[in-house]
Amino acid sequence: FSEGYFLAQETMLWFSEQYMGPDDDWQTPYASPLMADDFSGLPPAYVVTAGYDILRDEGKAYADALSAAGVSVTYANYEGMIHGFFNMQSVSKVSVQAVTAAAVALEAAFSV
Repeated sequence: FSEGYFLAQETMLWFSEQYMGPDDDWQTPYASPLMADDFSGLPPAYVVTAGYDILRDEGKAYADALSAAGVSVTYANYEGMIHGFFNMQSVSKVSVQAVTAAAVALEAAFSV
């Protein structure tokens, strides 16, 4: 998915450069949490991906790494959705469902 579906690889590189700068190491956990050496001891996580998102596989790998380290993680992938679908609530019932599910998970996490 390096091109199309509203988030192209070139755009991702631009965002990365804005966040990290042109000379910084993009392979640090600050750039991508998946690059951490140790995931144990992290708080519970709720990881959402979209089926047609160029970041889907990375999100799934992060959820898997957390789980393998014993971190409580809920992973939700919304097939057929694109990057940014959370912002499409006015036109997508799936988006409404996804945001609602995330809100319920956050409410549960903060009321412990």
